[in-house]
Amino acid sequence: MQIDGVFSGGGVKAYAFIGAVKKIEEKGLTMERVAGTSAGAIIASLLVAEYKHKEIEAFMEELDLKDFLDPPKLAKWLPFTKWLFLYFQLGINKGNKLEKWIAEKLAAKQIFTFQDIKAGYLKVVVSDISLGKLVVIPDDLERIYGIPPEEFSVAKAIRMSAGFPYFFMPQKLKGGKQEKSLIIDGGLLSNFPLWIFEKKPHKRTRPIIGVKLTTTPTQELKPRKIKNALHMFHALFLTMKEAHDARYISTSEAKNIVFISVENIESTDFYINKTAKAALIQAGYAYTEKFLERWPK
Repeated sequence: MQIDGVFSGGGVKAYAFIGAVKKIEEKGLTMERVAGTSAGAIIASLLVAEYKHKEIEAFMEELDLKDFLDPPKLAKWLPFTKWLFLYFQLGINKGNKLEKWIAEKLAAKQIFTFQDIKAGYLKVVVSDISLGKLVVIPDDLERIYGIPPEEFSVAKAIRMSAGFPYFFMPQKLKGGKQEKSLIIDGGLLSNFPLWIFEKKPHKRTRPIIGVKLTTTPTQELKPRKIKNALHMFHALFLTMKEAHDARYISTSEAKNIVFISVENIESTDFYINKTAKAALIQAGYAYTEKFLERWPK
């Protein structure tokens, strides 16, 4: 059975998506069109490249997330300079290693630009904070920036969507008037874009399953210690993402959403161990298994 799939943001907690994809495959479901925000965009790109869960799990197990931390060399020698980079470059890590890793995985499947993907089969959500707009790549590239979608790097789009504010430096896009827009994590404006394949309200071309990382409704978020501006903006961004999700899901088709409860792991905890990764994968599998017992009833 062919379906569409949408994945939420969630940073390193996205290991749970591997378990979800495994169960969806076992159920005999094939995701045709996929979309995602941030970490969800990463898994969506791997699925549109026709990677199976075994392949994804294999190279994710080999991956050391700390390898994605790539602050400028000066910051390694003089740690205090990271605050200078934060002030002038608006981020601590460049994000180049993340983009390179994604590019390598997609290149292995002969995917480089959106020309290499069937039209409409991958949609990536980013936030343009210069224009104050939610942007869907590749759909909005021509209209907003005058960029032909077939020439735009898929890996760059994913890197933009996963650009957690202040953790990664924003990416820049030149508009038609050569003005540069700053692009950051799509989760700022839509962390769970279940709406993205809707032509008309409640009407889609095929069934859809959304996969969302969340906390249990009964569990309150732990208070965050805010000691400086970085802590404040980090907490502000996470709060905005949670608020957007809660507002949308309350009026959405919850029957089509796999809610994967993930506790006690921060989105930017790049130091999680193998045990935590395995637990996330198992959680994704278990929650999806329970969901599919009643879906699409």
